[in-house]
This record gives sequence, C-alpha cells and structure tokens, in this order.
Amino acid sequence: MKEPPVLLVGTGAMASLFAALLSKKGLKVRMLGTWAENINALNEKGVHCVDLNGIESTFPVQATDKTEICAGSRFAIVLVKSYQTSAAAERLTSCLAEDGLALTLQNGLGNDEILERVLGKERVISGVTTIGATLIGPGSVRMGGAGGITIGDHAKAQIPAKIFQQAGFEVEIVSDTRSLVWGKLVINASINPLTALLNIKNGDLLENQYALDLMELVALESTRVANEAGIDLPYADPVEMVLSVVRRTADNYSSMNIDINRGGPTEIDAINGAVVRVGEDVGVTADYNRTLFLLVKARTREITKLISY
Repeated sequence: MKEPPVLLVGTGAMASLFAALLSKKGLKVRMLGTWAENINALNEKGVHCVDLNGIESTFPVQATDKTEICAGSRFAIVLVKSYQTSAAAERLTSCLAEDGLALTLQNGLGNDEILERVLGKERVISGVTTIGATLIGPGSVRMGGAGGITIGDHAKAQIPAKIFQQAGFEVEIVSDTRSLVWGKLVINASINPLTALLNIKNGDLLENQYALDLMELVALESTRVANEAGIDLPYADPVEMVLSVVRRTADNYSSMNIDINRGGPTEIDAINGAVVRVGEDVGVTADYNRTLFLLVKARTREITKLISY
C-alpha cells in the first residue's frame, strides 16, 4: 500500500518552509489550509524558498482546503497560529487515520492540550523547533534561522523522527518537552510583543535601552513563573538567551509584528497571556507580561476577522 503524503496543517510561513525542506528531500507533501490565494499559488508554482544563503529554489507540493482529500493521513504536522488550533483540530478529525499521529510545533502554551481534547491523547505529540521563517508572499517563504526539532517521548515518536531525519533535520526525542516549550515561550514573550508594539525588527531592540530593560524584566518574570510551576528552563541565563536570539534574528520581523501589521489577531493569548494565567495559578504576579498582553490587545481591539491559514 502506498504511503500517504506528510500532511502539513497550514499554508503560512512555517508550513511553507517545512513543505520546502521535506519536498527537497523527495518526501511527498500535502498542505491543508483555508487561504485560497496561497493554496492556488502553491499548486500552480510549488513552494518557493529562499535559504539562509539567499539561494532560491522551488519544490512541488499539493495544497488543498478540502479535508476529504487528506483523509487517511498517517502523520500530520500542525503549524497554524495558536488561535487557529481549535479549528484546525476539528478539521483534522476528517483527515487523520485512526492510528495516525499529529505533531504540534507551534508557538505558545496549550496547543497540545487542544489537539488532545479533539483527537485523543494517543494521537497527539508535542514538539519544539527553533527554525524560523518569514512569508514573502503567496507560495514564497524565506528561511529565518537554522535549528533542530525536539519531539516528546511517545509510543510512535519514531515515526516523525525518521521522517525529519530523512529530510536532514537534527532530531532529538526527550521524555518531557515542557522545559523546551517554556524555554521558547520565555524568549517569545520577551521579544515578540515589544517588536510588535514598537513596529521594529528584532535587532532594533539592541539600540533601545528602554526596550532592552523591559525585555530583561519580562524574561526574568517569565522565568520566575516557570520555576514556580516546576519547570526548569533549558538554559541557565534567560536574559542572555533572549539577547542571543535577538542578535541571531536581528534582521527578522517577529511573527507578532507581522500579524499586527497585516491587520490580524496575534498569538499574545498563548504567549504573554499564558504566562499571566500560569502565574495566577502558582501565585506569582506577572505584571510586566500582563501589561504587554493588554497593550497588544489594545492594538488589535478592532480586529474581528480570523486570518486564513
């Protein structure tokens, strides 16, 4: 029996990058989304990718908005925005095989729990990636940073591990991904809302001492929340780690900045909002995170549309 394609849920920046990297190694890729313009571009021309060296390549993919085309998928990678997870999970119920597996590599907290409620715990696995991407236009993506993939321990963890290894990724399986998820969360909480509110590139934070001071306060506060929740971060110095990410991604606009500028909702609820909620649960005040959460919400208060993925 012919193995079905790897299913990527989403057609945005990260989904497009993964589609390019998997297709480059000869893997069959199918993308499920709702963004008609991007779906059409992907089917007509393939996914166009600009790598870290500026080299441009195009790879074949199949994109669709029809769940019936994706029926029987054995392995799906969920790469939609956190506020789209619930809708994507419902659509996955028509796509994922009974013994299939859905891996989330999304930003923020709680995506795996949303998927598990809809698909069942046995069909969901949590993961983290440090790879970055920026959508240039419909069907076109620029790689924003190299990185690996870490997958949580699961009875079927070898399925995604082998696929990613075949595609040339560095892959690690760990017993518990919470440390890594929180490690990424602290970084995102410290950088993304500031760049979105100030409408600047990541690297511009280094030229603004007031922004740097606030970034440090958010990183330390988020770390206190994590530690009180029983989470040890995967690095010793959260401030230095945040600064190193800013330096490494200096030319990038954060996804939250891009979301605000295109008039869409953001992932603030699953990032700074999540830090605030966990802080309340464990008795740690997170006023810096709360302030950034409220400011981003104030910036997006008129938004009523849900961006396609």
